[in-house]
Amino acid sequence: MIKTGIIGAAGYSGLELIKLLLDHPEVEITRLFGFNSAGNRIDDVHPLLRGLITNEIHVYDEKLIAELDLLFIALPSGNAFPFVIDAYEKGIRVIDLGGDFRLNNINDYKTYYKHEHTAPGLANIAVYGLSELNEQEIKNAAIVANPGCYSTSILLPLVPLLKENIITKDFISIVSYSGTSGAGKSVTENMMFSEVNESVRAYKIGKHQHIPEITRYLLKFGGSDPNFSFVPHLLPITRGIYTTIQTKVNKSVNENLCINLFTEYYSDSPFVRIVHPDIPEIKNVSGTNFCDIGCTINNGIITIISTIDNLIKGAAGQAIQNMNIMFRLEQTEGILKCSKKQYLKVQSI
Repeated sequence: MIKTGIIGAAGYSGLELIKLLLDHPEVEITRLFGFNSAGNRIDDVHPLLRGLITNEIHVYDEKLIAELDLLFIALPSGNAFPFVIDAYEKGIRVIDLGGDFRLNNINDYKTYYKHEHTAPGLANIAVYGLSELNEQEIKNAAIVANPGCYSTSILLPLVPLLKENIITKDFISIVSYSGTSGAGKSVTENMMFSEVNESVRAYKIGKHQHIPEITRYLLKFGGSDPNFSFVPHLLPITRGIYTTIQTKVNKSVNENLCINLFTEYYSDSPFVRIVHPDIPEIKNVSGTNFCDIGCTINNGIITIISTIDNLIKGAAGQAIQNMNIMFRLEQTEGILKCSKKQYLKVQSI
C-alpha cells in the first residue's frame, strides 16, 4: 500500500483528494494536516465524509511524515516550500497542487506569484505533472508540480496543433472561464455570492500567474513560443473550466484533419476525450478527471473548446493520475470508477 499524507486536507482540493483516495485500492490515507482545522476530525470538517473516514487533522510535524511514501500538498501558492524541502530531504515523494514549483525562473515566480521563492535549489528538480505530455519524467520524479487548472485546459489542445505546425504562431487568443472554487476557501468580498451571482467578470488580464507556465510548456512540449493573449474570467458556478482558443490555421488544414490529429495524439490518454461535432460543455466533465476537446474551422480560423473540472483534472484527479504514474499503476486506478460515484454522492446531499 502507498502510505499518503495530505497537507491542506480541509480545503476544496484536499477534500477531492480524500474522496478519490478512499476508493483507491493501492492507497492508505495515513496522515492529514491542516492549520485552522487542526485538532478536528476530517469528517467533522467535511460532513460529506461521515461514515467514510475519521482521521484527525494534525498540525504539521516532520516526525509524522517519516512513514509516508508520498505527500500531497494542497495549499495556496507560496506556502509549500518548507514542506517540500522536509519531504525531499527525507526521501518522501511529493506532489504539490499549488504553483510553487511550476516555474524554474525564480524572477518570473516572484513577478507573477508575488512571493519570494525560498527553495530555488528544487525548482529545477521538480517535474511538471501534465500527465498526458510528461509521463516519462513523472515516473521517476521526486517532486511533481501539478499544473494549473487553466494551463491544463490550454496546453492539452494547443500542444498537438503547434507540434504539427497546424496553426500560425503570430497570435493566439485564449479566453477562459472558471468556477469560484478555483480561488480556494479564502473569504474575500469579491468572492461573496452576492458579488459573483448573475455576473461574469474578467480578472488579472495580462498578469495571471499561469501566463509564464503556459509560455514555458508550450515551448517545452509544443516546440514553439507563440504570441498569445490570455484573459481569465470568473463564472457564477462552483466548479469547472471553459476555455476558448482562436487562431489562424495554415493553408490546406481542415476540421477533419484537426480532429484526427487530436484523436491520434491522445489515443493512449484515458482522460482526454475528443468531442465532435458537438461542443464541449462543463456539465459533461464536472466531477470527473476528463478533459473534453473539440474544434471548428471557419474562414481559416480555428476555434478550439476545452473543458475540465478545475478541482479534479485541474487539481486532485490529475495529482492522483500523477501518483499512479509515479508508482507504476494504471493511470485510471482509483479515478475512473470513483469520479462518477463521488459526484453523484455530492449531488444527492
